[in-house]
Amino acid sequence: MRTWMLPDEPVPVRLMATIWADTDGGHDDLAGPPDVDQWLDAIGVARHGVTATRDEFRRARTLRDSVRRLAAFVTGDDRPAATSARPDVQQALEFVNAVVRELPVPQLVEREASLELATGSAASPVTTALAEVAAEAQQLLSRGSLLRACHAPGCVLYFAKTHPRREWCSVACGNRVRAARHYRTVRSARPTRDPL
Repeated sequence: MRTWMLPDEPVPVRLMATIWADTDGGHDDLAGPPDVDQWLDAIGVARHGVTATRDEFRRARTLRDSVRRLAAFVTGDDRPAATSARPDVQQALEFVNAVVRELPVPQLVEREASLELATGSAASPVTTALAEVAAEAQQLLSRGSLLRACHAPGCVLYFAKTHPRREWCSVACGNRVRAARHYRTVRSARPTRDPL
């Protein structure tokens, strides 16, 4: 799992980064429920020993694909390699909003002759964590100016532009772009040989 490589990125960006590419092609870090548990551990969610169910695994993947589709919409990303498994923007919106509705709602309760707000939830810690990620994704996507697609060769990641000069998701992608640019410059400066 590569999510540890993006510790400064917002959690929705780290979820989107569970799909990534390298010279061997595309990879999906969410292949089963244990991968959801590992990802939640990587972002610091206390699950209290609760593991992801098959349904929560499917929910996590659909949430990831929906957020990636909405990120592509917000950033105007048309990279073929970054295409989401959720092709429809409206379906992606509906799914993210549905997951957010699973957040526990504070309830007013009576305790010792006073009233308090308590948050109780029948949902598992995994479902609650996914709802929190969806809520954070709503905030990030509504401030679309922060979100960018990395246009380095072969990259399928998104990143939050936290510095005005940042153009790539990682130093490695920036290095690949600079190396490709240098290679093109050197190659175009070479004299061409005439065939004999």
